[in-house]
Amino acid sequence: MKRIERHIVDILRAGMPLMMFLLAFSSSTVAQEQKKERKGEFYLSWGYNTEWYTHSDIHVSQPSMNNDYKFVDVYGHDYRGWDNQLLEKGLTIPQYNYRIGYFFNKKKNLAIEINFDHTKFIFSDKNNFYQEKAHLVGTVNGRNVDTMLNFAWPQFVYYLNNGANFLCFNIVKRWNVWQNKKETIKVDGLLKGGLGPVVPHVQNTFFGMENKPHFQIGGWNVGVEGAIKVTFFNTVFLEYTNKLDYARYSGLKIYNGTASQAFGCYEMVVNLGLSFPIGKRME
Repeated sequence: MKRIERHIVDILRAGMPLMMFLLAFSSSTVAQEQKKERKGEFYLSWGYNTEWYTHSDIHVSQPSMNNDYKFVDVYGHDYRGWDNQLLEKGLTIPQYNYRIGYFFNKKKNLAIEINFDHTKFIFSDKNNFYQEKAHLVGTVNGRNVDTMLNFAWPQFVYYLNNGANFLCFNIVKRWNVWQNKKETIKVDGLLKGGLGPVVPHVQNTFFGMENKPHFQIGGWNVGVEGAIKVTFFNTVFLEYTNKLDYARYSGLKIYNGTASQAFGCYEMVVNLGLSFPIGKRME
């Protein structure tokens, strides 16, 4: 719990200067916007995440090398340490996410949303966050193997390290939970669900053979999330989300072959965003 609390505090601290500016901007226009009730509501947000993964198998196929094997029941993790250096890196360096959506109905409680999470999945890496034994089963160099080996740098480095990258096209339902009398502070509950492609940044080394790091469409994922959203002056909002995602990766290009994998993910997200009324004015 202390680690989770530290994640949230650091994220909020990083977003405070921007939030104060947005609040000042929105308060000068809120009176006008209240008089201009429009049909729709557009929003966008940016934030950061941390995640945990289920155990899973990694299947490696390299026909030209007579390799067809699996790492069985492996444990992946995200990039631990990003939260301690948040203000020392570029905005796109840590595990970030963004949401772009539009509430389209008269009650403004249904939306469509583009939902992207730049997540890390690291099996092992040169910083030895989790140096572990891996169960190897299958065929290596044409010979049957069933053994435990040390999955550690430099023979084995990374896997989906620079981004597991979940992209979902969501349907969003919103419920108003609470608001003050002047409606300058609103608390909403959100339920989101959708599916889409995964666009991993594949970077790895298996048995000392390194691939060429690249992005590719490498499968699909389906996600559902629940969120609490606090909106100030109908414009600036903070959103805290808990998300479950299931992703299947296939045809990931590695050295002289491909890899595939499927796993579940639990993710926590904190976003800072803006909402704008758009569309035709309602009578």
